Amino acid sequence: MKVTFYGHSCFGIETSGIHLLFDPFVSHNELASGIKVDDIPADFILASHGHWDHVADLVPIAQRTGATVVGVWEIHAWAEKQELKTHPMNTGGSWDFDFGKLTLVNAVHTSSFPDGSYAGNPVGFVLDLKEGKTMYYAGDTALHMDMQLIARRYKLDYAFLPIGGNFTMDVQDAVLAAEFVNCKHIIGMHYDTFGYIKIEHDAAQKQFADAGRKLTLMDIGSTMEL
Repeated sequence: MKVTFYGHSCFGIETSGIHLLFDPFVSHNELASGIKVDDIPADFILASHGHWDHVADLVPIAQRTGATVVGVWEIHAWAEKQELKTHPMNTGGSWDFDFGKLTLVNAVHTSSFPDGSYAGNPVGFVLDLKEGKTMYYAGDTALHMDMQLIARRYKLDYAFLPIGGNFTMDVQDAVLAAEFVNCKHIIGMHYDTFGYIKIEHDAAQKQFADAGRKLTLMDIGSTMEL
């Protein structure tokens, strides 16, 4: 299984020969200027919520690849109006896909489409993959007690957590979130893209290390094996 970081909160995961793409925001991200959007593969696009910095490239990528857009009902309805393939879900729901079981979990944030219209509730994703790994993609969220429920049901190998602060959890809260979900290996996201969310990388990794956990901060455009 491979994970590629496209910047901000956008990751691609290749698992069982299937390409999953999370929250595509690339072409408007100056830090990701070296990424060619037309080269990004996708069989499924998972949209945690409707904010511009998570869906800006969703439509053109889905049109080019024929990917199925997965999200809450409102994201499904929005994508369907643009003649995209969709699979509607909602918070607490699970579905068995070709890549494994996907469950939508609570996130504490807001959600609207770039035009300001209502985009439903934000969510995170728990993926119980057929390759044998289980991971949590938190989306944009504050620290919240529901995260502890994830640890009661799943044994996580990896958790993708926002760490930039201001709009989401900061590093300190993300360390506690890692404890809540009982995950040792954290992959950071939603940091450095804007002035509001810049972080000190070494200090952030030290905070996680001091808590007995590992924070990985991937270079944009890099790929690693999980």
